[in-house]
This record gives sequence, structure tokens and C-alpha cells, in this order.
Amino acid sequence: MLGAFPGWLLFLGALAALAATLPSGAFHPEHAAFWFTLGVIGIWRYSLGAVHFLRGLYFLKVVFPRARSRADAAGPDVAPSQVYLLITSFRIDAATTAAVYRAAIREASASRVPATIVASIVEMADEQLIKLLWETMTPPAHVQLRIVRVAGTGKRDALAQGFRAISRDVPAEDALVAVIDGDTVLDPGVIERTSPFFKLQPRLGALTTNEFCEVHGSAVMREWHRLRFAQRHLNMCSMALSHRVLTLTGRMSIFRACIVTNPEFIRDVQEDALDHWRLGYFRFLTGDDKSSWYSLMRLGWDTWYVPDASITTVEHPPDRSFVRASRKLMFRWYGNSLSTAAAE
Repeated sequence: MLGAFPGWLLFLGALAALAATLPSGAFHPEHAAFWFTLGVIGIWRYSLGAVHFLRGLYFLKVVFPRARSRADAAGPDVAPSQVYLLITSFRIDAATTAAVYRAAIREASASRVPATIVASIVEMADEQLIKLLWETMTPPAHVQLRIVRVAGTGKRDALAQGFRAISRDVPAEDALVAVIDGDTVLDPGVIERTSPFFKLQPRLGALTTNEFCEVHGSAVMREWHRLRFAQRHLNMCSMALSHRVLTLTGRMSIFRACIVTNPEFIRDVQEDALDHWRLGYFRFLTGDDKSSWYSLMRLGWDTWYVPDASITTVEHPPDRSFVRASRKLMFRWYGNSLSTAAAE
């Protein structure tokens, strides 16, 4: 906290200097300038929300149904040659881990193409649980399991090791990789409903899906998460209209295999860092989904959203208090965006 004090002091000083340039009436409710300023801010904020709402509706009701019809009409011709499911797990409770891998094995088994589950894990207990599930569910011959043991140095390193393990297979040009978080349960049919769009859209590098949540917290926290996810759905629909979603959700996004096996992409995800004029050089620990998104933009790929395919995330609020928990989550989410924007 003390280390951040000079930065806050500088920010508040600049804010005070800007406020001093305003007319004196701007701070008095009886003055016209006060209401004019509030009106301009309100118009800007809510008109932006209205634009996203209208764009989202147009994508959801007009643009995407046409794309879905083309995908359904194409049939097996637009299926990938192979699918990888890369799952990173670290210190996730056993019940959640079991649900995540059970859903992944089910999806891989339902796939009509060869599928490989790549488990990038740290602890032996996770490996034993995954192997037990594998033996119990007895997946078909076209499904394989690969265990990648990594040091507990963070999700970025775990992703990089998983990407390198996939690259050693030299996957085909049209192969796909689903990058899945350790607390994300794939809903039935999510791979089948998303994979056709990569052949129908040659410039599509990655996509993400609709997201629902199972919140282990109070009723207020559950409703707050549902509201946040509904806002996410609307904004994703709006941005997909331009083939530029603003994040590839770290919980589950699907990439072309030729992208995640690209050494430049792997380096962007694993070694993303910030060289700050005051704080110096430091590597990012979180925000890997922002790094992957930025790498795709830099490499010239489109990104997209599939609203009728979904996942379910298991949410454990960081605090029993709604106010403290929501504050911590917002700080983390917007902190990731801020750090990536600064790196750009």
C-alpha cells in the first residue's frame, strides 16, 4: 500500500489540476454547467450501452442464425481433422476436477474425429484422479489422454508446456485446440457446435462461447454473477458483429492448432510483461487470456463468439462478504485489462 502512494498522489494531483481549469459553476448544482456536464456523461455512457444492445440483438437474431444454418448445411465437410482439449489444473478441489475431466472425456468421446485430452497438472493427486476417471469411463479408441506434469509456477507456464506438448504431434493445419480452465465444465455438444466455423471463416483464429456459472456463495453473489454473465453475453454478441471480441475467455476458448503451436504465440502467453517507467520490468502472472487475444490481433487473426454453445464455470467467491468479494473480483478482472492495455 505504501509503495503505491506516490502513484496515487501523482494521479490525484493531475486530477486536481484538471478540475482547477473548469469554470467555478461546474461544481454547483444550481448552475447550468453542472447539469450540462452530467448530461454529456450520461448520454455518452448510456448511448454506448444502447449501441451494444442493438448490435448484440442484430448479431443474435439475424447474423448468427445465418451462420449456424450454413454450418448445419455443410455437415461433416467442415469438421476438423483432430481436436485437442488442453486443461490446466492447480489446487482445484477434487469434486470440481472430477466434473471437469468427466465432461471433457464425454465431449472427446462424442467427437467424430480423433481427440486428445492434454492434462497440464502439478500434483500427483490430480494425475491419479484423472487416470481413475479415464479407466472408469473407458473412452473409445479415437480418444487419447496425455499427462503433462509441470512445476507450480503459474498458469502461463502450464499453458506453454501444454502448447509445446501439442506442437510435438505436428498437428494438421485444420486441427483445433480447446484451452480449458481447471474449473470449467464443458456443456454437451460445445465442441461440435463451435468447430465448423473455423472452416467457414478462413480468417478466424479463435472463438469463445456463452458462459453460465455455478456459484458456491450467497444468493446475492449468485445473482450478481448471473448479471455479470448476462452483460458479458450481450457485449460479446455486439463485438462478434465486427469479428473482434475483446477477450478470449480464459475459462474456455478454441484456437487453431497452428496458432497455439506457433513459438511466437507461446512466447506471448508465457512471457508477457510490462516495462513501466516507474515500477520497472515485471512479468504478468494472471491475464493469460488477454495475452492470447493480443497475440492473435498482432498476428492478424479474427476472433468470434458462438452464443448457442456454452460452458459452466464453478465459482468460489474470494470472500464471504458480498461487498469485499465483488470488489476483489472487479479489481482482478479490470486489473488484467489494464495491464494488457499498458503493455500494448
